[in-house]
Amino acid sequence: MLSSEPSTDYFQKYMPGNVCFGCGPDNPYGLKIKSYWKDEWCVCDFRTGEKHQGWPGLVCGGIISTLVDCHCMASAMVIAIRNENRSLDSEPRCYFATGTLHIRFIKPTPIKTLLTLKARVTKIRDHRIYTLDCFLSANDETTVEAEVIAFLVSESRNQTQNVTRFSG
Repeated sequence: MLSSEPSTDYFQKYMPGNVCFGCGPDNPYGLKIKSYWKDEWCVCDFRTGEKHQGWPGLVCGGIISTLVDCHCMASAMVIAIRNENRSLDSEPRCYFATGTLHIRFIKPTPIKTLLTLKARVTKIRDHRIYTLDCFLSANDETTVEAEVIAFLVSESRNQTQNVTRFSG
């Protein structure tokens, strides 16, 4: 069972074969975000750099959208498992896909700074549709608010999945 204590046991560690650009540890070109549990929030810290900018000095909106999307899908997964009082490495594994991604850019987000995303589930419908609120901050100031709907698309029981692997 998961606790609400701060953790560095990243959610993405429990997503085997994940080649997603944003959260996939198996994608050598991706962002490789790492989400963890802290004080009833799912949290992700991500340091931006010049390669993440849109306009000079500002984080690209597409990168921000990817961070929010991937962090919320991982958060939905961990909440689903937590609600069943199971450990993250237990079967079946839960896989979520984005239903909607409603992002409000409050102010520009600067590059070369640590971004913090905080997400939590606000509603669960039919045990499969999760609504999450997500907040992104830079320098302790909220720059983005989002509401995300995540669909539970499958639960696997040690199933082998065909996934595209990257070759370098």
